Amino acid sequence: MAFILENEFVKLECVEKGGEIKHLIDKEKGIELIYQGDEGWSGSNPTLFPMVGSTWDGGKYTIHDKEYKMKNHGLIRYATLKGVQNEDSLVFTLEAEEASMAQYPFDFKYEIKYTLNGKKVHIQYTIDNRNDEVMPFSFGLHPGFKTNSKEGEKFEDFVLSYEKEEVATQYVFDADCVKPIEYIKTPLTDWKLSRDDINKFATIVYKDFESTYVTLSVKGEDRVRVHFEEFPLLALWSFPAVPSEFICIEPWYGHSDWTKEYDTFYDREGTTNLPAREKFTIGYDIEIM
Repeated sequence: MAFILENEFVKLECVEKGGEIKHLIDKEKGIELIYQGDEGWSGSNPTLFPMVGSTWDGGKYTIHDKEYKMKNHGLIRYATLKGVQNEDSLVFTLEAEEASMAQYPFDFKYEIKYTLNGKKVHIQYTIDNRNDEVMPFSFGLHPGFKTNSKEGEKFEDFVLSYEKEEVATQYVFDADCVKPIEYIKTPLTDWKLSRDDINKFATIVYKDFESTYVTLSVKGEDRVRVHFEEFPLLALWSFPAVPSEFICIEPWYGHSDWTKEYDTFYDREGTTNLPAREKFTIGYDIEIM
């Protein structure tokens, strides 16, 4: 079943698999903005919970002296959520059950809510800790945007620009984490999408920035803007092995383990330790330009 919100500018279609966006249509230009998972990467725009990436031990971790294991990026991307179509919103929820607790031993309710405001799609996430103890997790977003929405467009035609020209810190690491991670001060200026850069870095990840949005444009035409005011990390990625026509713009609240410099799952860099019976709420906007 498709779940749809629409106004004069935007047509948004979501599905229960992962609570993901299936289609995001710019009605004025008549183009699809969301990558359809039809090239090198089979994903589209998963949400990442309760883990961004993986642990140092390949997804294994210990809680209360018992070992657990999750797939890359956690649970939500593989799950089918319960969808509700409202007049002005789409809501998708997942509640912990036996299968999820075998991988992540906590009782939770996870909610994604989509609303439209003019040319903006607002996506709000609520994570409800239903336990009488702290619940540790990391959280992130992974939306992929097409770089061939119009005939003749290609990846290298696109430019990503930041709200501010500034200097951020880039995490520089290799895919297998063989080399020690480096923290490099890097200017955030207009980035002409480059497959050389994609191949050079496992994922481009920044922290310590002030910008609250980035704009993806092509040949002087702004295409889409991603607002991420509440997120401390920003990742940029495309499929490296096979050239694919998309770029992922990923606000993160936590990251994969690039070192083993922590004692427990609760101590991983970027982990949110949500107090008992409390909720974590965060959101971001995708704006059609």
